[in-house]
Amino acid sequence: MRRDVTARGSRRDVTARGGRRDVTARVWVFGLVVLSLMGTLLGRLGQVQLTEHDDYVAAAETVNTRVVTEPAVRGRILDRNGIPLVDNTSEAVVTLDRKVLVEAADHGEALVRKVARELGRPFDELWGRTRDCGSPGAPPPPVCSSGSPYQPVVVAAGVDPVRALSLLERRDEFPGVDVQARPVRDYPERQRADASHVLGYLARATAEDVTAGKGLVGDSDLVGRSGLEQEYDRVLRGTPGRTTVAVDPRGVVTRTLSVQAPVPGRDVRTHLDLRVQQAAEKALADAVAKARTRGWKADAGAAVVLDVHDGGVVAAASYPAYDPTVWTGGITEGELAKLTDARAGTPLVSRVTSAGFAPASTFKAISLPAAVAAGNRLGGTYDCTSSYRIGNRAFRNFESRAYGPISLHEAIVVSCDTIFYDFAYRSWQAQGGLAAKGDAQDPFVRTARLFGLGAPTGVDLPGEQAGRVPGRDWKQQTWEDTRADTCRRAGTGYPQVAATDAPRAAYLTSLAKENCRTGFQFRAGDAANFAIGQGDIAVSPLQMARAYAAIANGGTLWTPQVAQAFTDPGGGAEQPIAPHRDGSVGVSPAVLSFLRDALRGVVSEGTAKGAFAGFPLKQWPVAGKTGTAEVYGAQDTSWFVSYAPADKPRYAVAVVVSQGGTGGETAAPAARRIHEVLRTLR
Repeated sequence: MRRDVTARGSRRDVTARGGRRDVTARVWVFGLVVLSLMGTLLGRLGQVQLTEHDDYVAAAETVNTRVVTEPAVRGRILDRNGIPLVDNTSEAVVTLDRKVLVEAADHGEALVRKVARELGRPFDELWGRTRDCGSPGAPPPPVCSSGSPYQPVVVAAGVDPVRALSLLERRDEFPGVDVQARPVRDYPERQRADASHVLGYLARATAEDVTAGKGLVGDSDLVGRSGLEQEYDRVLRGTPGRTTVAVDPRGVVTRTLSVQAPVPGRDVRTHLDLRVQQAAEKALADAVAKARTRGWKADAGAAVVLDVHDGGVVAAASYPAYDPTVWTGGITEGELAKLTDARAGTPLVSRVTSAGFAPASTFKAISLPAAVAAGNRLGGTYDCTSSYRIGNRAFRNFESRAYGPISLHEAIVVSCDTIFYDFAYRSWQAQGGLAAKGDAQDPFVRTARLFGLGAPTGVDLPGEQAGRVPGRDWKQQTWEDTRADTCRRAGTGYPQVAATDAPRAAYLTSLAKENCRTGFQFRAGDAANFAIGQGDIAVSPLQMARAYAAIANGGTLWTPQVAQAFTDPGGGAEQPIAPHRDGSVGVSPAVLSFLRDALRGVVSEGTAKGAFAGFPLKQWPVAGKTGTAEVYGAQDTSWFVSYAPADKPRYAVAVVVSQGGTGGETAAPAARRIHEVLRTLR
């Protein structure tokens, strides 16, 4: 028994010793694993700190980076001789580091007050510019800051350089303040000619501009808003620079990571001639002033000069004009209100391309080919009576007395209306009168469209209006579009107008009743008025200049073009812009030759003879046509459209003055002054 007990005890001892050995081994293994892992971790930490530190810092910064765009130096706009009409200059701007503003207990208010006192500027103006547009408490544009939040904020622009530099001499008093030179648009020839409607202006980019720019337009960039600045914005703007910066959680820039320099924009060389532009602007302004001394309101006008061989725009003047420098550095609300005020004549509107006028007798140069197309003989004799009756209405001769039987040549020279009334009425009857459907068979409507009327010319300027050719199709569509309002007015009348002008209100009410019932009809009176450029027809001066250029050059209709070429900065390579031929007016050479001879007679012996008395017509023969448009509720519009030299045409000139009187007394003398300069050009 004893042996057995001992034996069993011995086995238990052996088992206990083996178990302790197993536990010890596991502990050692576990310890070795922990030590290995710790070694690996320490090694990796060392690797990160010693060999991969820069990579991880860059990766961390990449997560908090912003790209800041820097506008390129904008290209210039030159006249055809290379004279800068729009250039670049610089202005002193004072900036504040956003980090200083963020870290200051008062958000930089005390600092901004000191800067304002030093510069002699209102504190509110500078303080407002430290607030991003659209943020809480920010003033409205243009006072608020529209620049990048990752660039120093511009608190004052166009400051006195001496005052601005004094801030840099006391950096301890003005921490975070800097002075920079910022490029701005300059108009070196403005004292001679501003050409504001052609050149255009710049304004801050909107969110829509940034989106449409696809990375080429930043939120602090200036973009073209009218004229050539808008039309060729991408060419002039160049390629902006891109700076990548790291920012901290507060949005404060901590480091610049990369810089890509901007590429300057290209220059735009135009067909404009500074001397001719100057003459056009001066002649137009003087015509307005003189018309006013004769009792005319003369509230608006335009003058345009085209090269008849390629459509190049040699000059384009619009009245009233505006000072393009008001946009430099940001326009104020008060200045913008003046420019858009109807009482000031809405000077932002270009009367060259964006206003419509009844062309009056200048349209006879188009009606004559139409009358021939309708079957009237070019060499026939026609009765120029003092009035022409259609139904119960007498249409009178406006610019001319009764001349009796005369030729078509003389009808143009003396501007006989009644002959053209007769042409139009008989053509209207031949087409079926009121029963006619559409304009396809109307020679007057068809010829007007062949001369480019009723459609944009395609000029490289924004905002061009198509004008209006009021044929049967137009009458029908207009009636359908306005019938509801017209019929309502037929019932209610015009009480607001009646309060100040009862006769006019009665006339408008009567007209509304008639148009409500039969406004879609193209009546005989509509056809008669259309033939002499009256009634609902509307054309721009540019359209009429192009039409007369086609008469002068043998029938080719060119697309008017202001820009002539793009030039690399510093006088580098030039990329010409080819002229564009729009087609032919579809008039036979015989008719065009006859018409050119008649238009020459207008100046030498007809309605424009007085305006060109003493002018050297032998050296510079001028051909043209006067026009005096009657406008309901307003004074007459004065027209003169011409080209020269008549024997070898080079330039077409159109002048119009709204409420300026007759064509012979206002527009023709203005055109004469332009021709006086044109004849001196090489």
